[in-house]
Amino acid sequence: MGKKGKKEKKGRGAEKTAAKMEKKVSKRSRKEEEDLEALIAHFQTLDAKKTQIVETPCSPPSPRLNASLSVHPEKDELILFGGEYFNGQKTFLYNELYIYNIRKDTWTKVEIPNPPPRRCAHQAVVVPQGGGQLWIFGGEFASPDGEQFYHYKDLWVLHLATKTWEQVRSPGGPSGRSGHRMVAWKRQLILFGGFHESTRDYIYYNDVYTFDLDTFTWSKLSPSGTGPTPRSGCQMSVTPQGSIVIYGGYSKQRVKKDVDKGTQHSDMFLLKSEEGREGRWVWTRINPSGTKPTPRSGFSVAVAPNHQTLLFGGVCDEEEEESLEGDFFNDLYFYDATKNRWFAGQLKGPKSEKRKRRRGTKAEPEGADKQDSGEASAHAPLEVVREVVAEDGTVVTIKQVIATPGSSAQPQSDEDDSPEEAGGPWVEPRPRSNAMLAVKHSRLYLYGGMFEAGDRQVTLSDLYCLDLHKMDQWTVLVEADPETQEWLEETDSEEDSDAGEGAEGGEDDEDDEDSSEEDGEPQHPLVTPGEQFEDYLPRTELYWVRLARDDVGPEAKEKRVLKVAHTMAKAFFDDSA
Repeated sequence: MGKKGKKEKKGRGAEKTAAKMEKKVSKRSRKEEEDLEALIAHFQTLDAKKTQIVETPCSPPSPRLNASLSVHPEKDELILFGGEYFNGQKTFLYNELYIYNIRKDTWTKVEIPNPPPRRCAHQAVVVPQGGGQLWIFGGEFASPDGEQFYHYKDLWVLHLATKTWEQVRSPGGPSGRSGHRMVAWKRQLILFGGFHESTRDYIYYNDVYTFDLDTFTWSKLSPSGTGPTPRSGCQMSVTPQGSIVIYGGYSKQRVKKDVDKGTQHSDMFLLKSEEGREGRWVWTRINPSGTKPTPRSGFSVAVAPNHQTLLFGGVCDEEEEESLEGDFFNDLYFYDATKNRWFAGQLKGPKSEKRKRRRGTKAEPEGADKQDSGEASAHAPLEVVREVVAEDGTVVTIKQVIATPGSSAQPQSDEDDSPEEAGGPWVEPRPRSNAMLAVKHSRLYLYGGMFEAGDRQVTLSDLYCLDLHKMDQWTVLVEADPETQEWLEETDSEEDSDAGEGAEGGEDDEDDEDSSEEDGEPQHPLVTPGEQFEDYLPRTELYWVRLARDDVGPEAKEKRVLKVAHTMAKAFFDDSA
């Protein structure tokens, strides 16, 4: 009895510590989240001006990571929402909605009134009810300097049949977070884990919530047994038997002042509903056999045929106190819940391993994989690199990916007379983390993500496809050369920039005043051909707000700053037309 009581007391102590930590993080982050709320509200005001649904055929989306890629339950379509991009100085968040038509190999940008605010690292789950619904919870918004974060706790549903967004307000749900995981289970959404981070503190979660799709109510579960430690970015999937598997993930803890130690988890747990006891769940730790994934974080997950869970890529970070080095992957693993076994996904194509090594070389342009110079030159114009505005990071971010639309319909190899494979023998996806995965008709689709080349973070915008029945070779649907992507080096005066200035551009304080006077108008974000002001303003607004604040002074009210910013942007846009 004594030992049991001591163990329970220790458990209650851990709960108290976690509660105190959450309260501490909440208090410290409240101020910076209030600052970002004003910026988010402003973006929502711009979104509210759109009063009708507009569907526009377009080139593939811009580079991004931590977006969501979902499968339409009734149509041959993939749905891309949100995500983030970093160009070396500035972080960009998106709430754009794109539809990829698998049969036609075409992209469409769908603008719907009153969408969720811009975000990344959210979760999206599709259910078949009502002609198809896309449910989105949480995620984060970051200031452009990447120093402040706002974590959402909102729940949205996109009604696919009517193309309308709806925010579902229901009390008792999870706290604001990102990096959590969410799955559909029967007529419920089940959510696990995630993290919340402020400038100085962070907290990781291992709580479990359910959302009833019939009653629109949240419930917090209290499973028995020993479950996973707090973490984010784990694998979460439903087994054929109706249980839920949790694998891996990432967390960090403070080992001493200003020094954090990260942990790449490799343990695995089963969350099972107890038969005959509604609302009662139990955790069980499991130890699968087979070839397990090597330790990593930032991997991507999808459900393969036969309810097997597919894991792709990720990064293994080697952390030291002053540095962080990452080894990125592009390998595949499958988890068979029926056999409780992992196995590695091996491609049957004879050239796969050779090409894998080549594409794993970070400093080598993708064109170097194509041994025929005629092949490489034939692809160069399709990148449409000329439309990238090198002088302005914002424009680069959005327009860099106007690359090879519909390329899957064109042969990409001079050696192989197989147009349908579209260059499959030549390429494999680069090793990467935080990519987007989806499976439709037993085909795996891989989009975007990121890898590092030295101090540079390269964000991807390519699209690949793999037949999971044949497992022969990757097919490239959209190819983009990351070597053409401009990277803006961090400025020496970054440490002197306060949060407000960072939120407006994250650029160099000392150089800004001089460069704005010396360089003048050429430094303004350029208007791309055919662009409307309604699209130009949201894309460049942070730049104009910074310029306007310099013009009217730091004491001016935010409303006046915005008015001046919009006036300056409109004047420049009209002059450029």
